Amino acid sequence: MSTKESLMKKIQDRTAVIGVVGLGYVGLPLAVEKAKAGYKVIGFDIQQSRVDQVNRGENYIGDVVDSELSELVESGMIVATTDYAKITEVDAVSIAVPTPLDKYKQPDTSYVVASTESVTKYLHSGMLVVLESTTYPGTTEEVVKPILESTGLKCGEDFFLAFSPERVDPGNKVYKTKNTPKVVGGVTKDCTEIAAQLYRNVLEGEICTVSSPAVAEMEKILENTFRNINVALANEMAILCSRMGIDVWEVIDAAKTKPYGFMAFYPGPGLGGHCIPIDPFYLTWKAREFDYHTRLIEISGEINDYMPEFVVEKAGVILNDDFKKPLNGSNVLLVGVAYKNDIDDLRESPVFKVIDNLKKRGANIIVNEPFVPEFSHEGVDYKSIELTKENIEAADIVIITTNHSCYDYEFIVENAKVVFDTRNATKDVKNNREKIYKL
Repeated sequence: MSTKESLMKKIQDRTAVIGVVGLGYVGLPLAVEKAKAGYKVIGFDIQQSRVDQVNRGENYIGDVVDSELSELVESGMIVATTDYAKITEVDAVSIAVPTPLDKYKQPDTSYVVASTESVTKYLHSGMLVVLESTTYPGTTEEVVKPILESTGLKCGEDFFLAFSPERVDPGNKVYKTKNTPKVVGGVTKDCTEIAAQLYRNVLEGEICTVSSPAVAEMEKILENTFRNINVALANEMAILCSRMGIDVWEVIDAAKTKPYGFMAFYPGPGLGGHCIPIDPFYLTWKAREFDYHTRLIEISGEINDYMPEFVVEKAGVILNDDFKKPLNGSNVLLVGVAYKNDIDDLRESPVFKVIDNLKKRGANIIVNEPFVPEFSHEGVDYKSIELTKENIEAADIVIITTNHSCYDYEFIVENAKVVFDTRNATKDVKNNREKIYKL
């Protein structure tokens, strides 16, 4: 039996042991789904505290069902470790580690490289490696493959390598890891076939195979660049509509009545999360190698990056023009800190830049975030206050920065001196609408 046939048999009869490197927002849900599909899963992470939580069956990811993780750990289907030597026990491993930008907006692939090097120490014949971390086109073949082949094992013969981009939308009530379509691109035809078969055995969503890892890497960048650019257009419309005295939210609602040729995107205080504000700049960086400048991406980034500053500028105008108060010394209550509604994820939240701009102008910042009671930013600890009548009344201006569905917007507006709504969260509020200013 060939190396490929042997691995395919293990995948088919579910005797294959699966490794997942990185037990974060992508890795842990993936580990859970693989274990639910009947595979024994070993999760690897450099954070001992995270490993200990998993081994106690304690969930820390919103998209994972607490009881499912607990049952899988108790049954021995999932075990976590910081010991990468246990890679010797696995037949397939997914790498799902962060790929952030540095302060110059250049790709930081150090986590991918470090994880690949850890896997390489224990790489063995008949093993599948799948990179899931979003990255620039070429990473799998130009960075990961040479590290793995430094062992003397040959890709496509001794081991198999593919790229399959994560598609995680935290808080999405419909599409989860289990039912979201998956794209797979292997270095060779056999690599693609093996990786695709594993995902077909685990997931319910369609498995779409492409001709190479580079195609899969590029399609993931395209997905998030599409979002980035269209959100930038909505944000630019919001800035212009504000100056013209036009309600941008009404404009968008009217436009989306067209049944073709228009897709509604919405403005806000900026872009946040682990993908959309970051991934397009991986392509911008890679494009320079081919003497091309991705002008649309860069301009979109400039517009989206400006939105937190625009929010603070407009808040200052509201206070100055209608209340004869400066931002300096005013009490500003920020309602919502997570980067999107109904989740506890603060990664790349635009609210942090709103905070930075408010601090520059001397404002006193108060926050409410029901999903994250305490957090730190730039060395300052913030505690979420309760949205009581007294706390709302004490603010000179309330800025709705995240539209959590648990908020009582009628109550907020009723007790606030003035509300600046950056998310159109107050659209259904009937009373006291004269207090509401929108983005």
